[in-house]
Amino acid sequence: MKIVVTGALGHIGSQLIRSLPETFPGAEIIMLDNLSTQRFCSLFNLPAQGRYRFREADILTADLEELFAGALTVVHLAAITNAEGSFDIQEKVEQTNFIGTERVARACASVGAPLLFLSTTSVYGTQAAVVDEQCAPHELKPQSPYAESKLRAEQLLAQVGQEQRLRFIICRFGTIFGASVGMRFHTAVNKFIWQACMGIPLTVWTSALDQQRPYLDLSDAVRAIEFIIGNDLFDGNIYNVLTINATVRQVIDTVREFIPDARVKLVDHRIMNQLSYAVACEKFRSLGFTFKGDLHKRVAESIDILRGACSW
Repeated sequence: MKIVVTGALGHIGSQLIRSLPETFPGAEIIMLDNLSTQRFCSLFNLPAQGRYRFREADILTADLEELFAGALTVVHLAAITNAEGSFDIQEKVEQTNFIGTERVARACASVGAPLLFLSTTSVYGTQAAVVDEQCAPHELKPQSPYAESKLRAEQLLAQVGQEQRLRFIICRFGTIFGASVGMRFHTAVNKFIWQACMGIPLTVWTSALDQQRPYLDLSDAVRAIEFIIGNDLFDGNIYNVLTINATVRQVIDTVREFIPDARVKLVDHRIMNQLSYAVACEKFRSLGFTFKGDLHKRVAESIDILRGACSW
């Protein structure tokens, strides 16, 4: 059994590769990463029972058919995920997130490997209070080049599925929270934790305090991926995957339970005009998956990890 993970050293990938050996004993885990973010530490102290093989490879240039041949599945995590930063590197985002995904998808189709593609709930930008996978096209209003690239990649997979009989599944993940070896701090929950621990004001977009957004516990994210692989759920469908819908104020209040003096600074930003909405994930739950994540617990764990750095 062979499982390939692209972007294996990132926030989700670094946790996934540590969990896979327990869920799929004996599986060969092929870890692909171009090391553009230099997260070498994600390779440290991997579980002894894992059968790992790392390849420094870029999805834009590597021989993907060779790497994917014989795979039980390819978990495609490689992407540029910084929505705020994507405005300044739109061409790079297009290359990595869209062209890169096309290369991954066509290579999977060529060798007969099922593809698990991670998209994002950021593709929504709706006036509806609650949105699900069956929403009308006009409710898909990505507000950043990052989200636009993910939506276009979704549409591409449907095309490759028809043209080359690719077996795939698309998961629109909520914003990840929770600590991992390869984590970064550019998305809402983790960014607030970092800022609070460092004594920096928590930067919040003007008028966004009570806007609701979907969030996904990292442990739920990993379990969802393993659930899909274990149940061979490559049905060509799109699924929202999230632990909780919460407002920015609720997230900040959770951080303040542990760091009471955390301050907030309101800032203007070009993607701050999204409206508040919640995302439904009953479709994924109906497959038999149970979400077990806990925002309070994950915030506490992340703060504990950083506490030593700010104790002086």
